[in-house]
Amino acid sequence: MLRSLLTLLFLIPLLSSCKSNKNSDEFINTSSGRYFFNADEAIEVYFKEKILFVKWRNKELTPLKVNDSSFYVREMNEKLIFNLSKNQIQLAPKREHHDKQYIFEKLKDGEKTPKEYLNDNNYEKALQGYLAIQKNDSLSRIIRQRTLNKLGYAYLRDNEVIKAINVFKINTVLYPNSSNAFDSLGDAYLKNNDTLNAIDNFKLALTINSENRGSKEKLNKLTNKSKE
Repeated sequence: MLRSLLTLLFLIPLLSSCKSNKNSDEFINTSSGRYFFNADEAIEVYFKEKILFVKWRNKELTPLKVNDSSFYVREMNEKLIFNLSKNQIQLAPKREHHDKQYIFEKLKDGEKTPKEYLNDNNYEKALQGYLAIQKNDSLSRIIRQRTLNKLGYAYLRDNEVIKAINVFKINTVLYPNSSNAFDSLGDAYLKNNDTLNAIDNFKLALTINSENRGSKEKLNKLTNKSKE
């Protein structure tokens, strides 16, 4: 009898805790979806058996429910506060934020991040996205020339040449006075066996910087080869 009573006393708070992890249908319907974690990265909120889950950087996370609108994510060491009326998630203020407010806006249906558009080979949408980032924050790390250049060569190493071309093209739009941006685009066209566009871009690279040794060597090699 005593053992049964102790077992019951142990189970009551556990059952209460499990029940508190459940979320209302209204909350589920309103909060489900994808949010901008930053200008080029999304965080997804979804539910299983009315329990909230978060997908972030290809990981499924199970936040701890604090109250009906707040959840603590251990992997981020952050508390997410949902503002359903504004379709936003806000990070709870803490000292490490240095008084900066972090708000994640909900994406519209079908809306994607610029990099996701790149992965879909949707150049125009990706370009619009990166131009918008540049307009809002010209110093954003996301649109740094070397960041995009590194992404483009990563695509080339994976033999995703069209994606690489699109990234390098975007870099030339964002940085039209960069000799290196056009040189990289020339490399991508060259890997795609598009010699004419490769030559044009190596020439553009040299127009901006006549001392670009890499472009000069590749251009001489291509033009000499065409004469053979």
